[in-house]
Amino acid sequence: MFLYDFHLYSCIVREMEASFLDRHPRVKDGLNFAGFILIVFVGTILINTFVFRSFSVSGHSMDKTLSDGDRLIVNRLPITAAQMKNKSYIPERGQIIVFKNPRFVAGTVDEYIVKRVIAFPGERVTVNGGILTVYNSQYPDGHVYDDDYRKGSIGPQSPVSGEGLDTTVPDGTLFVSGDNRIDGHSYDSRSGLGTIPYFDVVGPVALRIWPIPSFSVF
Repeated sequence: MFLYDFHLYSCIVREMEASFLDRHPRVKDGLNFAGFILIVFVGTILINTFVFRSFSVSGHSMDKTLSDGDRLIVNRLPITAAQMKNKSYIPERGQIIVFKNPRFVAGTVDEYIVKRVIAFPGERVTVNGGILTVYNSQYPDGHVYDDDYRKGSIGPQSPVSGEGLDTTVPDGTLFVSGDNRIDGHSYDSRSGLGTIPYFDVVGPVALRIWPIPSFSVF
């Protein structure tokens, strides 16, 4: 009788010592799944904030460099590095960048825009005879940078619309333009968008991943 009672007591003690999750495996599985989802969610936010972001091209302002429906990967690492040094990220001239539309209105679709970097603060930009020219300390008589980025039919198109433009880029901003500049196809710094503050830059375009036959590294 004593041995039987002792065995029964031991079973009761072991059952009481078992954790709640061990006694409720479905709850444990649910919590594990929720934890996995949370890790994925937080990881996605961190990657989008500090590493890269993905965007789809909508429209034809970058024809024939980019096309409507292209899927792009934007590199966030240069912005992250600049922020760690408490500095503004400044892209290179000629780079294709994505930036937040400084004139964005909630409810519209153009919150983020992709364009090419044309000029920097203090530089003068003109459009005469369908040619976009940049004047700076390196080229006081002006330089047509478009010629540097054009490869066959790919790159900035001409003649450039916006005849008569003559402006100087303000401090802390960038002058940007789409590559499809014929007949006003691109809404950019030539045509009402204005210059883009450094802090609105999301990052330079690194890859085109879709469509697969058009995969490109920028």
